[in-house]
Formats: sequence, C-alpha cells, structure tokens
Amino acid sequence: MADDDKYPTETGRRRFVKGVVGAGVLAGVGTGAAAALGTATAPTGSGGGITEFVGIENTDGPAPRGMPVIPVQIADNGDIQGLWPEVKTVEEAGQSFEVAETDLGGVTYSSEWFQYCGVQTYAGIQPSADQENTFLSAADSPYEWQSEELSEGDPLNVSHFEDYENFDTGVGSPGLGKPAMATWRSQDVDAAETIPVQVVRSDEVIKMRQEGGPLGEFIKAATTEDGFMAWLDKCTHFCCVPAFKAYEDSAKFGAADEVYCQCHQSVYAPFTWVQKSFVALPRPEGEDGGGGGGGGNES
Repeated sequence: MADDDKYPTETGRRRFVKGVVGAGVLAGVGTGAAAALGTATAPTGSGGGITEFVGIENTDGPAPRGMPVIPVQIADNGDIQGLWPEVKTVEEAGQSFEVAETDLGGVTYSSEWFQYCGVQTYAGIQPSADQENTFLSAADSPYEWQSEELSEGDPLNVSHFEDYENFDTGVGSPGLGKPAMATWRSQDVDAAETIPVQVVRSDEVIKMRQEGGPLGEFIKAATTEDGFMAWLDKCTHFCCVPAFKAYEDSAKFGAADEVYCQCHQSVYAPFTWVQKSFVALPRPEGEDGGGGGGGGNES
C-alpha cells in the first residue's frame, strides 16, 4: 500500500487518489520547494502561505500531516503555560503585518503554525491579542480524573500530574503518561473560538529530550525537564478534536497508545516529532479575529 494511503486497514473504506493538488499534497512539500513556492502560493490576508512547523507525527488515517506542538513552560506557581512567540511587524510583497515569531532551539516558532481549520480567525491567535497563556481545564474532558478533580477554566498545574508515572486512562498500556484536555488563549470568547489543546506529562517526553537528533534542541526548548508537552488539538483532516489514550475503539486501529481521532480514524504519535510544511491560511485583514469555523481537509 502506498505511503499516502493512510486509512487504517480495518476501516474498510474505499481508497482513492484525487487528481488535484490539495492540502494532502502540499503537506509533503520539502523545505527547498517551499522556499521556491512561497510567494506564488501565499494566500491573501495577514500572514499565511507556505509555513514550516514541528508537529506530532500523523501515522495513519486520512489526515494530511501532524498537529503542531505548543512549546510549554512552567510558571513560578506551578501552572502550565503555552509559550507565545514574540510579536513583530514584517513586510512581505509590499504589505506590512504582525506576526508572532521567535527562534526556539534552532526552529522558527510562529503563530502561523496554528493558522488552519478556521483557527486563523480566532481572537486568541492574533499575534498581539491580550490573552492568558496558562492552559485551562477544558469542559467535557474524556478523562475521568479531570472531570472529578477540576472544573472548567481551572488552571492546569504540575501538582495535578504527580501520579503520571503509573497513571492508567483505562485505554491501552498504563504508564505512558497522564493526559488532560485544555483551552489556551481563549478567555471571554465565543465557544466556537476556543483553542483546544492536549497536555501530557510522560517519561516518554524525558526520553525524547535525551535522544537528540535533528530536532533535539527544539524538543528541549519546547518541553520541560519533568516531562510536559502540548499540541494544538485540531485534527488536520476535518478539524475534529482527537485525544491521547481516551477512546476504547482506538484499539481496533492499533491506536490505543496513540492520539486517535474518532471521526475518521486519523492516528498521531505524540512522542514522535517531525518538521513539515503546509499552507497556513491568512488571518482576516483589518480584523482582530472572530467568526472562525472549521473547514474540512484544509491546510
């Protein structure tokens, strides 16, 4: 079976290849090609265009690429936060616009990593938005521990994850870490503009930090010494919200120990990070965000 045919074998779906250049093709554009195509393919609006990002690897299903990671930091009081890049003004094709962008561990970390699935229109994704970077407990978490111990909007704190080493979600293998569902940079916005995030504390993250490799310095900068990591939890297929070790039916598709999307069985490996390119969608011109809805299978 070809590498780009990522439907899990047990779905029984009819496989096909579209005869168009779409998001699935652009997801695999290499660094050199991205540089050559950047100007020609950049969408209109603020920012956007061919963008390199680091994400958790998509290993199965129809999703065209992985989900972008969010670098993590710990506040003095133990609250877990997502790092927001430095805001700067850039000029491109004769236009000036703001972008949140910074060098982190040898990688250009940018707010454009998150500009897909309608998120590019959310208030919290605007570079200079005055928003809280602490991860807040999400409503309707699939994890029993979170529903019992936390209320919606409570800050996630290191103390909530002290039992991570032997934690068991009831799905897959125990001891792979303790997950939580969160929101980020989404205070006082409509529910439709809430930025969904998954946070995990795991010894697998500590192993990643020790292994080095091409992304070794970035991994060290984007995770914590005690094993925390996070990613934007928007499936790159149809913009659903997957979860790590949360759904029993994930075992049917070999994903009990992975991040699994129930909608169309896309699978992601949270402890394997890859650097890819995609076409980031532009933020609305002259707006501070708002009115965003998810679009299916878009870059």
